[in-house]
Amino acid sequence: MPAERPAPPPAAPQGGGAVRAAAGRAADRVRRAAAGGPVAAAAGGPPLPGAVLREAQRSPRGPRQAPRRSPEGSARQGFRPPAPRSPRPSREGGGARGPRRAVRAVRGLYLRARRAWDRPLTAYYLILGGSLMITGLGLVMVFSASQIEALGSGLPSAYFFRKQLLAAVLGGVLMFAAARMPVALQRGLAYPLLAVSVFLLCLVQVPGIGHEVNGNQNWIRIGGPFQFQPSELAKLALVLWGADLLARKGDRRTLVQWKHLLVPLVPVTLLLLGLIMLGRDMGTAIIVAAILVGLLWLVGAPLRLFAAVVAVAGVLGALLIGTSGNRLARFACLGATEPGPNSECWQAVHGIYALASGGWFGSGLGASMEKWGQLPEPHTDFIFAVTGEELGLTGTLSVLALFAALGYAGIRVAGRTEDPFVRYAAGGVTTWITAQAVVNIGAVLGLLPIAGVPLPLFSYGGSALLPTMFAVGLLISSARNEPAAKAALAMRQPAVRKKLAGVRRKTMRRSAVRRPSGER
Repeated sequence: MPAERPAPPPAAPQGGGAVRAAAGRAADRVRRAAAGGPVAAAAGGPPLPGAVLREAQRSPRGPRQAPRRSPEGSARQGFRPPAPRSPRPSREGGGARGPRRAVRAVRGLYLRARRAWDRPLTAYYLILGGSLMITGLGLVMVFSASQIEALGSGLPSAYFFRKQLLAAVLGGVLMFAAARMPVALQRGLAYPLLAVSVFLLCLVQVPGIGHEVNGNQNWIRIGGPFQFQPSELAKLALVLWGADLLARKGDRRTLVQWKHLLVPLVPVTLLLLGLIMLGRDMGTAIIVAAILVGLLWLVGAPLRLFAAVVAVAGVLGALLIGTSGNRLARFACLGATEPGPNSECWQAVHGIYALASGGWFGSGLGASMEKWGQLPEPHTDFIFAVTGEELGLTGTLSVLALFAALGYAGIRVAGRTEDPFVRYAAGGVTTWITAQAVVNIGAVLGLLPIAGVPLPLFSYGGSALLPTMFAVGLLISSARNEPAAKAALAMRQPAVRKKLAGVRRKTMRRSAVRRPSGER
């Protein structure tokens, strides 16, 4: 019996019926593929493209009509249906994409900060901005800490602030002049400043001219309420004279011999120390000794010679402290938490009380309680304690960060410059400011004995502020004269001039527009 032939497929309807039949067959294949079944060519035609399949799975209405491909064309083009996609991990599943983005963001911030830190003008901006911020914050704290002291003395509440503001303005002029001063003029001022400092230190001991304040004979009255402390000028004179002396000896290549290294630097420094100690100013003597040690370190003194100088200075300091009961009592107040039977640790303990009552953000400007007669010298030596009480830990850390930035910038300038005088002068000024800040803040924190030195650029005192701001101007000048910084400033000046020229042209063009006169 012959096998039955399969019935031929029905003929496709003509016209619009053919289109509807093709669309129906395509929708049928899509539904099978969505259900996981195979899409065979025998079931109604070739496989569908992946885009049509995905659209059909998304849309309940079925796919759009795509141009039909013949089975021969699909096989010839090598078309295959796309593989099913794996489901995306949910964001709540703890994927590693979030931590990776955070790591990349932190790394990007670090790289940008590193590039900004390594720019040629970074030291210049740190010195200029840091010194101005310290001085501005110091003016605010002097005004806050000195009001009660002024009213208690029968003076206007803003008396000390006005004097400090005047000194800051004069110091700003000196800082700008020193920043624009050429190196040759700086070296020319070294010997005159040293001679004037020695003369004034001798003049302090003359009766009727020298003035005693808080047991120290180290002031000269200028006239009216103004007085001057020559030992502050001696710091600046030692920095400039020592830098010039060591630079000259370095040019002659005589610093390899210890006698040329020490003479006359150490004898002149000892002369200044002796004149300062005659006025019983132990704090300033410590800073002068620190400047000497810094200069010897910068010049590369041998370790044995360096250790010998430090040992001699330590022995002399121990003798001076041991022969004075007042100085010896200050060492007994290290870490004290009680004023003592005779209140010998009153100032140190109340400085700790002020810092402890400040908390994280302080009690607010003007709200200090210790400045109401409990804490001596709240606007000079212990202004950092009032800052901690009114601005809290945030304010004190900000002050420390500004001094750290200033010290780093000074070390960077001293390390990158090619001029020996600039290197020694920048290193001496940096040693001066950082050592004085460490001594003052350490005394307020109870870690060092009270030496009676002000916080540079911050505490009240015009005779200390003026030489310090001039010294900061020298640092700015040194930062500007770095080879890379000089090239960056030279490239920046033409751009600024072009912008100014463009503004002038636009202004002139606007002013040159004439109104119509009405004549034809």
